[in-house]
Amino acid sequence: MKKLYLFANWKMYLDAAESEKLAREFEEISYPKRSKVVVFPSALVIEELVPIFKKTKISFGAQNTYWADKGAYSGEISAAMYRDVGCSYALVGHAERRHKFHESDEDTRLKMEAILKLKMTPVLCVGETEEERKNNKTEEVLERQLSVAYRGLVWPKGIELLIAYEPVWAIGTGESCSPTEAERVCSLVSGWTRKFLGVEPAILYGGSVAAENISDYVSQSHIQGVLVGGASAKKASWVSLIKKLS
Repeated sequence: MKKLYLFANWKMYLDAAESEKLAREFEEISYPKRSKVVVFPSALVIEELVPIFKKTKISFGAQNTYWADKGAYSGEISAAMYRDVGCSYALVGHAERRHKFHESDEDTRLKMEAILKLKMTPVLCVGETEEERKNNKTEEVLERQLSVAYRGLVWPKGIELLIAYEPVWAIGTGESCSPTEAERVCSLVSGWTRKFLGVEPAILYGGSVAAENISDYVSQSHIQGVLVGGASAKKASWVSLIKKLS
């Protein structure tokens, strides 16, 4: 039975008190034995959550990082700083970073390199917009995002190669990509990754994941888990997802 990745991106939904409350509720949930659970909370609350998650098998990570360790970069937080407070994972190239904050493919590559140097595990996010999808550019866009992110990298032994396929048009819209189409795209992503790096990736799906469709996604051959946004920031909706996998 394949490993199951359950990644919760709390984005900017929760303040400090709400984050601590939800962390304690996550602690009480019974997860499938084959699962790896990782929470991506707000940067401001990570240190407060360390004592809570330390008693569990739940790991945590950064929603975003900067590629320099230190320097005159007002407002940025380096991967090294996240590692120092206990993060072992980091999202890279999330659709909201690419399209709301205009981060480039090259920005993503620099972040990948910085995270790997620290022996943290990057979660590379890729995906096409609605316009790109309508213009039949999905394959072109994803291959480009992957090739630039991997450029010049030799994948280190002992670090998982994790990719999250997030069709931008499905994030927070309620319009989820069909499991069949997600599987088709994830199969291509897997093939391109093997071509560029010679390493087999584990691929997660993200984009309007719900209790009604989560089982259909993770049952696909090339999908080993989910990256969940809004539905992971509330106990009831998160539990409803987990129950479908037990």
